[in-house]
Amino acid sequence: QVQLVESGGGLVQAGGSLRLSCAASGSTFSINTMDWYRQAPGKQRELVAGISSGGSTNYADSVRGRFTISRDNTKNTVYLQMNSLKPDDTAVYFCNVRGVVTTSLTNLSAWGQGTLVTVSS
Repeated sequence: QVQLVESGGGLVQAGGSLRLSCAASGSTFSINTMDWYRQAPGKQRELVAGISSGGSTNYADSVRGRFTISRDNTKNTVYLQMNSLKPDDTAVYFCNVRGVVTTSLTNLSAWGQGTLVTVSS
């Protein structure tokens, strides 16, 4: 079993910055992809950014150029640096990791508990 602990959300004014973190712990595992999703009130959860084990990244069009995803494999942690925040970025942000539990060779997919980001105008 893998646990994800997120941190870094909060209230910020438009144009400001926040950095989210998501740390994985628990069973022995090998993480492949690490993603950030967000869900705004009344909307579906959407993929914001993702990073592969090799460091390849992808971003939603709405955040490209403003957000940067990174990971520290030694700490099993993924980060999301969010700059030039807009009120439309207001949402609960979730991390998701996928990989393999090495002790059982079963697929791993785990979600964080979510962290609220509120951007005021």
